[in-house]
Amino acid sequence: MFEKLPSGYRLTDGGKEVLEFAEQMEASSNRLETRVFGRDQSVRGCLRVTLPPLLATHLLMPDFADFARLHPEVEMEILPSDEPVNLTNREADVAIRVVYDRKTLPLNLHGLKGPELFGGVYMSRDLLAAWRAGAPDRVRWIVKNNHGIQDWARGGEVQTTEVPFRTTHAGVQLVAVQQGLGMATQPCFVGDADPLLVRVPGTALHMHGTLWLLTQSESRRTKRVRLFTEFISLRLAGYVPLLAGLSASRD
Repeated sequence: MFEKLPSGYRLTDGGKEVLEFAEQMEASSNRLETRVFGRDQSVRGCLRVTLPPLLATHLLMPDFADFARLHPEVEMEILPSDEPVNLTNREADVAIRVVYDRKTLPLNLHGLKGPELFGGVYMSRDLLAAWRAGAPDRVRWIVKNNHGIQDWARGGEVQTTEVPFRTTHAGVQLVAVQQGLGMATQPCFVGDADPLLVRVPGTALHMHGTLWLLTQSESRRTKRVRLFTEFISLRLAGYVPLLAGLSASRD
């Protein structure tokens, strides 16, 4: 099945045929498991929810806690990640995702549309006060990964340096902004709710996408999945002003 090479192992033609059948067997097993799971009308059991980390820590954790108190028999498992998961393989039961283009949603998933999500450019209140007082230093951009600075975020009143501060983690980026290291783009539900932060003068808001509750067509019939999606969709509807950047005080 394998051919040993100086660089490692490579599948032989026979191995490729076996792999093809194994993948078909795995897909059939997953479909069977999902179909059986979809017939489960008991509230008791495990419920796995995946969503971006900032949505979990800065918006929905109180709602998860309320749901857990309402349904103590549900064993909740929160999977914070920006990476996609395979709902068909039951890596999660519910995915809360920011979707930029509805056409990119997988056809085999059931989607429940939520509010639109906006972002802005934020800096610490202390840094803004220093800038208004005439601080001579230009302000750094704090960027995540190697994405750089989006075009929509440029053009504010605050002069910036070309030397950025980089990190790979959204939580670290947020703390860096809070500590006055510079300015960065943040979701409005994070920046507007943080008493340490303020929008950078002269910058505009930008729609990042729409929140969707995604479930697999069979598993969404499970009672605990249905209860959760109905509960969270109502809570998300109440966050429309915050998610759209309409609840910020103006400095």
